[in-house]
Amino acid sequence: MTSTPRDETPGARRDGTVHNDTLRDDVAPRESPPAPPTLRRADSLVLVNTGDGKGKSSAAFGVMGRAWARGWRVSVIQFLKSGKWQSGERKLAEHLGIEWRSLGDGFTWESRDIDETVAKGRHAWEVARATITSGDYQLVILDEMTYALVYGWIELDDVLEVITHRPRSTNLIITGRDAPAELLDVADTATEMRVIKHAYDQGIRAMKGIEY
Repeated sequence: MTSTPRDETPGARRDGTVHNDTLRDDVAPRESPPAPPTLRRADSLVLVNTGDGKGKSSAAFGVMGRAWARGWRVSVIQFLKSGKWQSGERKLAEHLGIEWRSLGDGFTWESRDIDETVAKGRHAWEVARATITSGDYQLVILDEMTYALVYGWIELDDVLEVITHRPRSTNLIITGRDAPAELLDVADTATEMRVIKHAYDQGIRAMKGIEY
């Protein structure tokens, strides 16, 4: 039995009609950015994940797993979440032997003692500073640290000083909304997560395995 040649027309359906789901007249094709004239290897990088969309911490914890698989020593420091918060990524870190410290007492709008919340945020930075400057870690994740900056719990100049003069092989990932412009300036890679839709806005509760 002879087979019928497949229509190679881009977007062709089996019935011979053509759809155009991916190409829209009102959206210009995105061009690739020009490649830099030369590429070099960096000793370490600073990444900032900011914006009001979902995925800032999730992206950081994805790199956590990648770094562990490369044999790196990794430390995670959480500025808002407390030790009572048992997320899936924390369970993964404990399973892999990754150092994980949740040093906050929860979200600020849930705080029963804002002075204690501020003190915990400042303590988290002191722990972060010692961890970064030790040079013992190839990756340090500062989860939700931007809030400590935005709320004025820690000094931006102090943070920038530590980042700028960190040990050569220490990579940093900083997450949280409203990252200050000065922090973005010292970052090698800065990504803004933008909300298009969110299940919570549709009345759907956070789901284990997706949100935490």
